[in-house]
Amino acid sequence: MRTRVLTGITTTGTPHLGNYVGAIRPAVAASLRPEVDAFYFMADYHALIKSDDPARIERSRLEIAATWLAAGLDPDRVTFYRQSDIPEIPELTWFLTCVTAKGLLNRAHAYKAAVDKNSEAGEDADAGVTAGLYMYPVLMAADILAFDAHKVPVGRDQIQHIEMARDIAQRFNHIYGRDYFVLPEVVIEEQVATLPGLDGRKMSKSYDNTIPLFAGGQKHLRDSIMRIVTDSRLPGEAKDPDSSSLFTIFRAFATEAEAGAFHQALLDGIGWGEAKQVLFERIEADVAPMRERYDELMARPERIEAILREGALKARAIAAPKIAALRDAIGLRSGALVAAAPAPAVGKAEGRAGKLPRFASFREADGSFRFRLFSAEGEELLLSKSFADPKAAGAWQKKLKGPGAIAAVLQVQPRALHLELDGEFVGSTPEYGDEPARDGALTRLREALDQLSAQE
Repeated sequence: MRTRVLTGITTTGTPHLGNYVGAIRPAVAASLRPEVDAFYFMADYHALIKSDDPARIERSRLEIAATWLAAGLDPDRVTFYRQSDIPEIPELTWFLTCVTAKGLLNRAHAYKAAVDKNSEAGEDADAGVTAGLYMYPVLMAADILAFDAHKVPVGRDQIQHIEMARDIAQRFNHIYGRDYFVLPEVVIEEQVATLPGLDGRKMSKSYDNTIPLFAGGQKHLRDSIMRIVTDSRLPGEAKDPDSSSLFTIFRAFATEAEAGAFHQALLDGIGWGEAKQVLFERIEADVAPMRERYDELMARPERIEAILREGALKARAIAAPKIAALRDAIGLRSGALVAAAPAPAVGKAEGRAGKLPRFASFREADGSFRFRLFSAEGEELLLSKSFADPKAAGAWQKKLKGPGAIAAVLQVQPRALHLELDGEFVGSTPEYGDEPARDGALTRLREALDQLSAQE
């Protein structure tokens, strides 16, 4: 079984060297492991909590997507999408909101920090605190639970949010009497490097001390490195590698042999200007090829858009059936199913005749067998794959008529839907003219499957 790993990237700024070393590079490497089913998304809903600058968020979404792709993320191997392209996430957020205790949210670190800051300043406890900040943990839980992620790599400051996602999932499972959600596990990457910024503190947009990864090109990268704060030791005087930001950053990009040589050069008294040039050349060797790909992608935003839309289709193929099952669980099943239920006084054959979905089997010219699924109104919803004999086709129809139909997975394609059951492809819908038509068919097909399941 592959382990599903999910990581979100907030779209509020321009990626810097610290982002690359601490998050992007290890995540791309992890996505190449055969046992990992990787989900990476741009958390643009979360960005709205931190920024009300539309231009900044729009630009950041583009830059961050281009950065990850330029750094080697393969969209064919992973599911790479924008949070805002998955309507199931805000819907699930509301479902989870309705089972989440207010007391749990009161204990969230970010909210408590805001309240404590206001109290220290003599302000009202909730001054400047938005409902978005307060509800952040529930939205994060929906991000994770919509895809049944097994593991979520986060920094230590985010551990509480994963624990809260588990609490919320367990609460939902308990209320509705079934394990609807996988309980995610936190992953702390202890070995991931944390880079110092220009002033020696942790590289962070909050400190305004970052070194941009691609923005500004080669010249800006070099100029930024030349601004790194160093001590007053002159050329010829020994430098302490262990307290030098230059050495910490160099080591994050270098081989063991290269790091050893730079370490010795500092001990031997290399001048700070020369040391910064050596650091720049080492980083540039890694960054230059990625920057070229980044510039190509930024020049073709439609290509990035196509990749993200394809990723959203892959993501929704998992999230949509999940939400459909949850809607049923909480009592939001389509009214069509309720209306189709037979009155107690009418016999099954009489009361349901012509009012429920039906199958129609037929034989192809090549001798194979297939079936179609029609809605109660006569619309063709599904055409099965070919079967060698009628018994095999009949066996799949029987599965779709029973309780197992609720477990059917509807894979969303650009203009159609593919139905899978027990991990096996069963059939496809017709091709639809546009995405709204396809999405409408998704709802009708899911309703038909619900009705078939209720018959048995």
